[in-house]
Amino acid sequence: MNKPKLQLQSTKIYTPHSYFEPLPLARLFPSPALLEVEIGCGDGSFLAAYAAQHQEKNFLGIERLLGRIRKLDRRAIRLRLDNLKILRIEASYCIQYLLPPKSIRACHIYFPDPWPKKKHWKRRLITQKFAENLAGALKPGGQVFLRTDNEGYFRQMLETFGKNPRFLTTAAPLELTAVPTDFEKTFAKQGIPTLRAQYRLARIPQNLNSSFVLKQKNSAFEERKAE
Repeated sequence: MNKPKLQLQSTKIYTPHSYFEPLPLARLFPSPALLEVEIGCGDGSFLAAYAAQHQEKNFLGIERLLGRIRKLDRRAIRLRLDNLKILRIEASYCIQYLLPPKSIRACHIYFPDPWPKKKHWKRRLITQKFAENLAGALKPGGQVFLRTDNEGYFRQMLETFGKNPRFLTTAAPLELTAVPTDFEKTFAKQGIPTLRAQYRLARIPQNLNSSFVLKQKNSAFEERKAE
């Protein structure tokens, strides 16, 4: 008697029908839920673990390298994560053009390429333009979580989000900081600390302009710079 074959779940890699229209997020996941995005997934260990812990949320991993995407796909299939999808695309383009306005609850950006040589700094992901585009994709009160090992890039992150009147500093939940990435584990073994920053999108009353936020954040930004 033949044993029934195990039915493997289908791939979690999503290929859009169009790269010129917003993603149909309602059709990506079987259940509607708040959406969190990770930009640059590494080996996928963080996103798979965090998505497994939070089945009540949906997660989208944005990654450019095919090898990393396939590794995360295998993890997600093995863990039967129906709340996780993966998209192969350049992150800045996705944030600016493919994510609908006010569609994501949180964005995780961990250990983006620091491009350490000064002549290459223009290639860094975190720029004023990127922060502004991300603000458009976040829901009001949406959060951005940042991690890096590079002190120079960390200063740039603080300056970029600190100068944007739409973002305020916030704290990361302990359950989030307890989940390390693959890079974080590697650097910890080498004695290299992880630098972290968190921001949330300000809820600006409709009858007020950005000066409302500036008055709230100036002191917090100066305190963070002095740390």
